[in-house]
Amino acid sequence: MGRIITVCGMPASGKGVFAEALAARQIPVLSMGDMIRAEVNRLGLEESPGIFGETASELRSIHGEGVLASRLIPTADAVSATNPIVLIEGLRGVAELEIFRSHWQENLLVVAIKAAKENRYLRVQARGRAEDGNREDFEIRDAREIGWGLDNLINDADIIFDNDASPDTLQEIVTAWLESL
Repeated sequence: MGRIITVCGMPASGKGVFAEALAARQIPVLSMGDMIRAEVNRLGLEESPGIFGETASELRSIHGEGVLASRLIPTADAVSATNPIVLIEGLRGVAELEIFRSHWQENLLVVAIKAAKENRYLRVQARGRAEDGNREDFEIRDAREIGWGLDNLINDADIIFDNDASPDTLQEIVTAWLESL
């Protein structure tokens, strides 16, 4: 079994840039956010800023806070059987981390990406994803994800990268870190 790295961070903190840096080194990336996007599509819902969070909250309400982690473990195990490192992008909740830690124990590494709130909001506005929306949507999303324990995950991560510079700077920092693994 390979090492599992999870990356967490508030919306637009740089998780995607982190994932791109690993993918560029042929490290497989599994996205928890993509799981929610797939669920929205499966349900035939119209994409909007609130629908992704509502869908994630509903899944957690019906199936438990760790539903995404439980669903992702078999795929991650299969991928890690042939890869020394696998990235799970988008860890959001304490329950998810507990499930991952219980399953992978010392093979799990938690990375957090931090960025100033205003920088994150400017990134949200620039990227224009369906789930992003306006300032109010941004604040609602932050509050929801903090409610899942994301702030605790970030503060308790094994490694924390600050990302208030350019995406290229974060890529360089992450690439150097990967070389040290």
